[in-house]
Amino acid sequence: MQVKLILAALCIAAGVAGPGAHAQAQTSSADDINRRAIERRAVEAVIWGMPAVNTDLMYQAMLRLGGALNQIVYWSGLLDWRNQTLTPNPDVIYFMAFFNTRDGPMVIEIPPADDGVINGSIMDPWQAALEDVGPAGADKGAGGKYLIAPPGYQSPAPDGYFVLPCGNYHGYALLRSILKSGSDADVKKAVAYGKRMKIYPLSQAANPPETVFIDAIGAIYDSTIPYDIRFFQSLDRFVQQEPWLTRDKIMIDQLKGIGIEKGKPFNPDEKMQNVLNAAAGEAHAWLDLRYETTFTPYYDGHRWAIPLSPELIKGLQTQFADPDSYPVDGRGVAYTMAFFSPKRSSTGQFYLMTIKDKDGQSFAGANTYRLTIPANAPVKQYWSATVYDRETHALIRDMPRSGRSSQSPGLQANADGSVDIWFGPRAPAGKESNWVPTSASRQFEVLFRLYGPEKPLFDKSWALPDVERIAAP
Repeated sequence: MQVKLILAALCIAAGVAGPGAHAQAQTSSADDINRRAIERRAVEAVIWGMPAVNTDLMYQAMLRLGGALNQIVYWSGLLDWRNQTLTPNPDVIYFMAFFNTRDGPMVIEIPPADDGVINGSIMDPWQAALEDVGPAGADKGAGGKYLIAPPGYQSPAPDGYFVLPCGNYHGYALLRSILKSGSDADVKKAVAYGKRMKIYPLSQAANPPETVFIDAIGAIYDSTIPYDIRFFQSLDRFVQQEPWLTRDKIMIDQLKGIGIEKGKPFNPDEKMQNVLNAAAGEAHAWLDLRYETTFTPYYDGHRWAIPLSPELIKGLQTQFADPDSYPVDGRGVAYTMAFFSPKRSSTGQFYLMTIKDKDGQSFAGANTYRLTIPANAPVKQYWSATVYDRETHALIRDMPRSGRSSQSPGLQANADGSVDIWFGPRAPAGKESNWVPTSASRQFEVLFRLYGPEKPLFDKSWALPDVERIAAP
């Protein structure tokens, strides 16, 4: 009797309904059992592979513009909604260098911080930083040559380089040329300064070839995450071109189960495509739920939060060196809504995200909201508030602008030095210069950036209030 009770308890603990469950399993067809196994594996593949697919999709967008590896795609002006990457910054000039070290180490040269400033990082394809660059990076503003070494590279490190060993062959650098102001003249200066960067093979360092720059301004550059068969096609591209990292070898059989295997074509039939489409949708729902519930408020009792968990930040900064930690779930959530990770957090930039107003309600584009930014914001460079489409995490399509910053021309300050930013489908009377338009048919989220953050942000003696819903103008 006691043995039966123990067995029953074990069945309950395992989520099994007791002796009847065996009979139920026998009535399930082999096809049903196999389909459920494939769905489970596919869901986990989406969560695990999110940062790699995110990187691949950005590179595919570059290819559509005629670019190639070991070149730099850039925007010769401030971003508008046509840049459909995940939560991009519309108040800097973007440069993205996609590199390939299969033929040997590559060099990325960063200019000294004289006529401008570069802020950014060089990352592996998992978007874990190899090193930061510029004043907040290894060169500390003096400029420098960053050598990206491929897997297994054993040659002595040459003098005068910052050597970055990489466990993968591919990756990219996200490099931002920071504006001195929002004027047209300073935008042009930031573009010209950024184009002093170079990328070339180490083997040609004595006489580097001219760097190829691909201008994406005015073009649709879409790398939003597709939660369907296209996700797995992207993941297959990654698997075919990269070595397996020891930490990820458990996924080899998991991916085989859904048809992704190194050295073999990924060619799912219609039945398998239907299963994978459904699994991608389920993974999307789960990741979105985690996104809504995971992050701890930065200020007690308020809505703003750092959109990365401390465990994930530590992992990204150390190539997940802790043998007892591998926050795949948190990483998957993060790269559904962003790209890029710095080596050193809170040095060059700091981010706060909110998806709800002061009363805990999701932001609706048909409503009007106000964010009051207190005076004396703790930044050396600038602050900005940007809205994104809640569903895609990209800039809201067809909007004339996506945010306001302390460098926005014509921005109005209050008598006490604070600044009100308005979000809504129409500008309040007389507030057009401080207004960020929203789509009445879409939900949105707000990301607040602080570039060159200072102590009052971290000791919280300066606090950012929640966004408040107000009566329509």
